[in-house]
Amino acid sequence: MTQWHYADRNHQQCGPVDDAELVRLFRNGDIRLDSLVWHSGLPQWQALSDFSEALGLQAAAPASPYMPPASEVLGEEAVVNGGEVVYAGFWKRVAAYIIDGFIAGIVGGMIGGVIGAMMGVASMGDPSGGKFLAVQLLSNLVGMVIGVAYFAGMHASSAMATLGKMAVGIKVVRSDGQKISFLRGVGRYFGLIVSSLTLCIGFAMAGFTERKRALHDMMCDTLVVDKWAFTSHPEWQRKELGAVTITILVLGGLLLVVGVLAIMAAVVFAARASH
Repeated sequence: MTQWHYADRNHQQCGPVDDAELVRLFRNGDIRLDSLVWHSGLPQWQALSDFSEALGLQAAAPASPYMPPASEVLGEEAVVNGGEVVYAGFWKRVAAYIIDGFIAGIVGGMIGGVIGAMMGVASMGDPSGGKFLAVQLLSNLVGMVIGVAYFAGMHASSAMATLGKMAVGIKVVRSDGQKISFLRGVGRYFGLIVSSLTLCIGFAMAGFTERKRALHDMMCDTLVVDKWAFTSHPEWQRKELGAVTITILVLGGLLLVVGVLAIMAAVVFAARASH
């Protein structure tokens, strides 16, 4: 097997790696076609593009750096079993939830503005508050429908992942690697509520169960895995967190700290104002 050495973006020599790892580095954008590579059979370092056809790099062309990584589009008949499966750990899932929560917050904020205006109109001339309660119930129903449509729809799509999961490179599948149905996606969405009612222990289970399954995964026979799991290229799976996951976790942690400090400051201010 050929053992390659390559120059990274800082022009530092790295390696040795085999053909599959070299292709994976190219697929993830760590090296480019103009990156220099070498192995013992070459008289000197050459551009990776010289070996593009031999390594099949055209089929492994990296996605645009401005686009989040997406799961490979597969039909049910294209599922490949027997290779290594890298399960998505707790922290990758947390990062995905942070992104999805941000997206849901934007959509919810826009809808909340419309609902708020409706509440203002509904409460006028209605001392009993009946219309206000009706609009509030409508708001809750709309929020639930949006959540079901987003999570169930995206998980049952060809991407098999929400935007948050796409960004960190993971997807949701059945325990045998097949794409889940929309109805199973709906059940999984409501399973999230059950995981929440256990003081979030249901979510934490993804950190220590055998196949990194949360409670709602066990309830719905689903797995959260690397986007290349159950494909013809299991060697492209990544066990490390990755730059996107780490960045999102750091930003989420900073926002949490800022939020806690803001709440503490508000409590202190209110206490002083009351004296």
